[in-house]
Amino acid sequence: MLALAQLLDAQFPIAAALPAHNPQALPAAGTARSVICLFQHGGPSQVDLFDPKPALLKWNGQPYPRGELEVHSEKESGNVLESPFKFKRQGHAQIAISELLPQLAGVVDEITLIRSMTTDAVDHEAALRCIHTGRRDAGFPSWGSWINYGLGSECENLPAYVVLSDPGGLPTDGGRNWSAGWLPAVYQGTAFRSADEAPVVNLITPSTVPAGARREQLAFLDLLNRHHQRQHPENNELDARIRNFELAAQMQTSVPALLDLSGETQATRVMYGLEREETREYGTRCLLARRLIEQGVRFVQVFLSGQPWDTHKDNAGGLTNMCGITDQPSAALLRDLKQRGLLDSTIVLWGGEFGRLPIAQGTDGRDHNRHGFSMWAAGGGFRSGYVHGETDEFGYRAVRDNVTIHDLHATLLHALGLNHL
Repeated sequence: MLALAQLLDAQFPIAAALPAHNPQALPAAGTARSVICLFQHGGPSQVDLFDPKPALLKWNGQPYPRGELEVHSEKESGNVLESPFKFKRQGHAQIAISELLPQLAGVVDEITLIRSMTTDAVDHEAALRCIHTGRRDAGFPSWGSWINYGLGSECENLPAYVVLSDPGGLPTDGGRNWSAGWLPAVYQGTAFRSADEAPVVNLITPSTVPAGARREQLAFLDLLNRHHQRQHPENNELDARIRNFELAAQMQTSVPALLDLSGETQATRVMYGLEREETREYGTRCLLARRLIEQGVRFVQVFLSGQPWDTHKDNAGGLTNMCGITDQPSAALLRDLKQRGLLDSTIVLWGGEFGRLPIAQGTDGRDHNRHGFSMWAAGGGFRSGYVHGETDEFGYRAVRDNVTIHDLHATLLHALGLNHL
């Protein structure tokens, strides 16, 4: 946790972290109550978005001069590749941000920009396990599951851990990323789809059953379940299953209301980009993330299907497209949370599983880089308008104030009042 004291705002005292399963004492110890993770699957290029490197321009088209690089696709490795995008210092903090992120530039004073992230894996599957569970090996609980286990939900009719996947994508896509691992399954993420007739798989809205009859059905079902539970006191999974059934019944009415955005103002819809085709889908998920947090959901993760930031080819074109989709909604989420008084208690985390290399893959792509990449966090006790860490002159390797995945997890858990050990 070497990064802890630097990443968290000094105005929030670093109190002794709480043991798990003690949510009642949370406000006295944690700086945050909830997390929204905007996960950028594929590995965004730090040297094109957050970490300007003049050496790339100086050495563009020439062999990399600083020794060997760890290259994932070695046969396609090329010479140094400059960034085609301009950087400009933004906000009172004067943080250099790429021209591809004009909306983030407008809220840059709210973020902690970490330029010295490192991870243990250079391939997608292992790196995804690292960022979500802290381990390369499969089968461990995800960070959202740990937070769910430790703190639970403040909402009786919604899960504590919700995943917002791309519309039309199967909710099981990437399900390992929100798995509870060896924890009971009740702590895993629940996948919602924002534009689908069945927003939650296997959850049927009983629209044809009168409310009174439905209540009687559920009461009778609970009676049978409790009778069965008393007959099998040794089965500790039964209580969790009964609680799941009860939550599912409550979700049948709460989820449709949650996904109905008709009550949002026109100004809010415009801010999130819901009126533009390019940003509508991602903006809808970011807006739903705010609504879920308002209802007491503890951990919300917004996913993109596939690996859209994996720019092995046409790095410039791919980044332009992805920033066009995500920049406005991401910045709108920060603005919206702040104006509603929710940013102080909500951590917003943006990043992928690793970064990209300073050399070309082929002619115009970038390969994976685990030795130095960028993420940003905002709210929930993180320092605002602050840049943490540094990479070398080419943006390849973190060289100052390095932040491992374990540091990130420990800091996140500590901000929520949990002991990472």
